[in-house]
Amino acid sequence: MSGYLESQLIILCLNVIFAYGIFLPAASGQLNLGAAGFITLGAYSSAWLNASMGGLGLPMFFSIPLAMLFCAFVAFVISFPILRTRGVYMVLATFAFAEVVSGFVINLDFLGGAAGMPVDDHANINVVLPVALGVVLFSFYFMATRLGLTFRSIHDDESVATLFGVNVRSAKVAAFTIGAALTSLGGALYGHHYNYIETQTFNVLLSIYILLYVLLGGTQTAWGPLVGAAFFTAIPELLRQVSKETGEQWIADTRFIFFGAIIVLMMVVRPEGLVTRTMVERLSRRDKGDPPAKTPAAGEVSS
Repeated sequence: MSGYLESQLIILCLNVIFAYGIFLPAASGQLNLGAAGFITLGAYSSAWLNASMGGLGLPMFFSIPLAMLFCAFVAFVISFPILRTRGVYMVLATFAFAEVVSGFVINLDFLGGAAGMPVDDHANINVVLPVALGVVLFSFYFMATRLGLTFRSIHDDESVATLFGVNVRSAKVAAFTIGAALTSLGGALYGHHYNYIETQTFNVLLSIYILLYVLLGGTQTAWGPLVGAAFFTAIPELLRQVSKETGEQWIADTRFIFFGAIIVLMMVVRPEGLVTRTMVERLSRRDKGDPPAKTPAAGEVSS
């Protein structure tokens, strides 16, 4: 595999991990714009645990899980005040959390401050790719469990879920905490792959992109984040490659204009996302050879 393809595959893997970290809260009806905060926490905590100079000097395969546990604990603690907010106020609360984390880290000298921090151990494609595949499989399995189905019920109708005895608050705390752990995993892998981190990299624009991966991919099934992350990673790069192959520089200069137009068109045509539950169910029935469900005609009683 060429270095170019490997680098693009790693970017895709990291984006997929980030997307699933935000997907779990979104699957329970939470719009989380704090991805950059948890990525920062995961990257810096794993780097400090792994650092031989000024840190604990733990191997990467210990520092990353410990960083995830730390971020999960932070997410669990802050979830109680944040989940008291709803809608746009929750978006603002999670955005504020990410900004607080960035401001906190940038003023800590032992983490390198504004200059950033080197990361000792290196995570190559043989580490990043299996972990990303593991996150995808875990997310598909998790959404099929009782807790995952609880998330789905809250997403569809929180009031009905409450009437059926679902502890909505506990489920949302669980979604927020587990999602933060996955997001921090992506941040830790980012740091160990590029071997250098600086908090300015993990800004609000990154949080917006990751949320778009999920919203445009679809929050109804676990396929949504995978498709959304792949779409957002591949399309801009394909436009750049077209510009390179054709020699038309204007394509490279205006590729994000085209990309923005595609996003707006998708929001108009597919406001529920590229992948919906109905689409997955239809494809599943077709693969099994089952006839499509027939809608009873007017005046006809279905059996």
